[in-house]
Parts: sequence; structure tokens; C-alpha cells
Amino acid sequence: MDEIRAGVRRFQKEIFPRRRHLYEGVATTQSPRALFLTCGDSRIDPELLTGSGPGEIFVERNPGNIVPIYDECSRVGVSASIEYAVAVLQVPHIIVCGHSNCGAMKALLHPETLATHSAVRQWLSFAEPALDILDRDHRDATDDARLALLTKLNVVQQMKHLESHPAVVERLLQRRLTIDGWVYEIHTGKVESFNLTTGRFEAFS
Repeated sequence: MDEIRAGVRRFQKEIFPRRRHLYEGVATTQSPRALFLTCGDSRIDPELLTGSGPGEIFVERNPGNIVPIYDECSRVGVSASIEYAVAVLQVPHIIVCGHSNCGAMKALLHPETLATHSAVRQWLSFAEPALDILDRDHRDATDDARLALLTKLNVVQQMKHLESHPAVVERLLQRRLTIDGWVYEIHTGKVESFNLTTGRFEAFS
């Protein structure tokens, strides 16, 4: 906590004064250009990765960058963020961003590690369709390859889950919303984007 508090003091004394006009400009309103839905992993910095400043992206984070299938009765946390960003803030883009060496995807591959983590196990059930595809098509791949493949398959699956959300469907039908899938490689900085036409991930450009 001492280091975190020291960081706040540096922000107040050094960073905020230099960018005061920017913070004052977004103090009472926001108009983000995208909903950036990514993993809660501490190694990912969405603003740094996208070159965004305050007010420019609306960020939703959770283990495994998961989008629950829409359900009015439960699991409303992530769904509420999606609905607010799309229906109220009217973001024109949604980006689902997975990443290398994802602990959630590792847990999905090795469910025995979740024996005492029931909440995580239930949450990751929304990624099981991606695991089913992996087991069907890539059963003989190496462990490292399976992890990388599952990360990509999961991004695509969560993109599909977005289309179960009424606010997303409405904006898609109006052609006022796009959905992109990314995978960020932490140790190289490389980003791959899912190409809807080819059905493959390609180097970001």
C-alpha cells in the first residue's frame, strides 16, 4: 500500500498538473470511442496499449475476457457494462482482447486447478465452447500450442456471445457498431486481429 499511495502522490504532484486541461475537459461527460473488453490480468494496460487517454475508451475487465450470454436474471455485471457502453454512451466499436499466457485459459485447460475456486470455475463455463472446439480439432497439439489456440478460440466465442445482448443486436442491425477480436502477446507487444472474412487472426496493421 505504501507504494500505491506513493504513486497517487506522484500523480497528484507531477502528472495531473501537466494534464489538468484534459481532466477538466472530461470531468462532467465522456464520449469513448470504443468498449475495450479484456482480461483482468495485471500485465495488460488497455490505455497504454491503445494509446488512449482519459475518456477515450470504456474498459471492462474480468478473468478470461469473457462475455456472459445475456440473461436478465443473473450475471448482470459485465452485461451492465456492455449495455451502458453501447446503449447509453453509444460507442461505435467493441474490442474483445485476449492475451498470451492467460491464467484463465490455463485453468480452463486444467480444471483440476479450480477444485477450490468455485466462482472462477462457474465463470469460465462461458469459455467452455471454445475448449470443446479445441478438443475436437487440436487434441494432439502441444500444451503451449493448445494454450495459444484456446486463447484465440475464446476471443471468437466471446465475440459471438456479444450478439446475445439486445443493445448490441440493435446497434449491429443499425450498422452503427463493429466488433473486433484481438490477441495481445505480452512479451513481444504483438497484436493480432481476427479477420471475419478469412476466419483467422492476422498481424495487426
